[in-house]
Parts: sequence; structure tokens; C-alpha cells
Amino acid sequence: MGIFFGYIVLGLSLSAPIGPINAAQLDKGIKFGFLNAWIVGIGAMVADLLFMLLIYFGVAQFLDMPFVKTFLWLFGFFVLVYTGVESIVHSKQSMSSGKSIQESATKSFRTGFYMALSNPLNILFWLGIYGSVLAKTAHSNGSFQLFIYSSGIFIGILIWDLIMASVASGLRGYLKPQILSGISIVAGLFLIAFGCYFGYQAYQMFI
Repeated sequence: MGIFFGYIVLGLSLSAPIGPINAAQLDKGIKFGFLNAWIVGIGAMVADLLFMLLIYFGVAQFLDMPFVKTFLWLFGFFVLVYTGVESIVHSKQSMSSGKSIQESATKSFRTGFYMALSNPLNILFWLGIYGSVLAKTAHSNGSFQLFIYSSGIFIGILIWDLIMASVASGLRGYLKPQILSGISIVAGLFLIAFGCYFGYQAYQMFI
């Protein structure tokens, strides 16, 4: 049980550092509430699950090929910059109209999924972390223990997603619209900054 709890903590640790997903959850929670922010995290979790399956079946090395990494950097650049600009534009619209713009759960899910899927850093991270978990656990304990420990990682990620969604939606209820709009703009700028970093990495791959 102690080892399982350790993997839950590992999942929390993997999710906690500030990145595009956390920025997007903050933005969605402020604009649309708890559910949309949480679903962004669920979309990212599905992408993480896909990476874990690819690693398990031994095909993840394909993702580390230069051509594939360049494509992912470019795709991530587009997704993050588009989402960041959309966040800033909608923030201004919401503030000027005084009405909350609604967004479908499907769109929030796609945002989290594409952000996580197109992030080569995320891919390399899972190759390193989950690859080591797979090598150690599968060799010494078998497939069932691997499933249990993998579940622990995902429980940790899910807990962090719930925390982020709660914080973001809580801010929505207590802060003034002008402050919420400012936070949303800052989150959008963070997303654009991450996108520009992705674009720079794609440029580096080209040259």
C-alpha cells in the first residue's frame, strides 16, 4: 500500500509544475466554471494514457524521430498560440458585454487532449518516467502490479486536476470581473509564450 501511495504522489508531482495544461485549466475555470476546467485535465489524461500504452507496447520510440518531433513542435505551437489568443480575445469580450461566454465540454476536452498530445516534452517525460516504471515493475512484479502502479499515477493526476479546477472555479466566485479578466489574459499570455517556445524548438529542428 505504501508503494501504491508513492505512485499517487508521483502522479501529483508530475502534474503540479506550471505548464500549458495548468494555464488552460485556470483560464477555463475562470471563464466557464469547474466542469470545463476539469475536462481540460481529463483530455490531457487521455493523451497521457495514450503515451503510456505506446510505451507499454514498445512503439513510443517512433515519437522520438526528428520528423515526428518537428511536426509535434509545430502542431503544439499552433494549438497553444491559438488557444492563448482566443483566451485573450474572449476575456475582453466577456468584460465588455458583462456576460459569460459558454463553451462545450467537447471543446474543453479537445483543448487538453491536443495540448498534451502535441507536447514533445510531455512525450520525453513519459518515456523517461513511465519507461523506468515499466522496466522495473514488469521485470520484478508482473503485469498486474504494473497496472496497479499505473493506476496510482493516474489517481494522482486526477487529484491534481480536481484541485486546479476547484481553485479556478473558486476564483471565479470571489474575484471581481476585472481581476478575473486580467488573470485570463495572463493565462493566455502564458499559453502564447509556451507556444512561441514550441515554435522556436521547431525552428531549431529545421536548422
